[in-house]
Amino acid sequence: VQLQASGGGLVQAGDSLRLSCAASGRTFSRHAMGWFRQAPGKEREFVAAIAWSGGGTVYADSVKGRFTIARDNAKNTMYLQMNSLKPEDTAVYHCAADSTAFRAVAFTTADQCGYWGQGTQVTVSS
Repeated sequence: VQLQASGGGLVQAGDSLRLSCAASGRTFSRHAMGWFRQAPGKEREFVAAIAWSGGGTVYADSVKGRFTIARDNAKNTMYLQMNSLKPEDTAVYHCAADSTAFRAVAFTTADQCGYWGQGTQVTVSS
């Protein structure tokens, strides 16, 4: 599985953005997918993940209620809809895929991820 993230940009607080992660490879639909982010000088942190079937999602407390993760297996694409953006959401966002297919629960830690896309910068001004 190869991943390509896109959709970042510079927005104002309160605005919305939608990130996309396009996957290549026939096994995309078998893997849980998710997003992590890393702000300058900070450690990478989990944002959201979605199970391989799309039936289960998990979010970091900091984004719960504002971000929505989704996937379209027919298009080999995962999305992160980000609403009510805050300056503290500023970071490079990376998409990732579970290293194991058909895992029952979506991941919340990076050590379960065997595939990573390049990052897309999200900058939220106050």
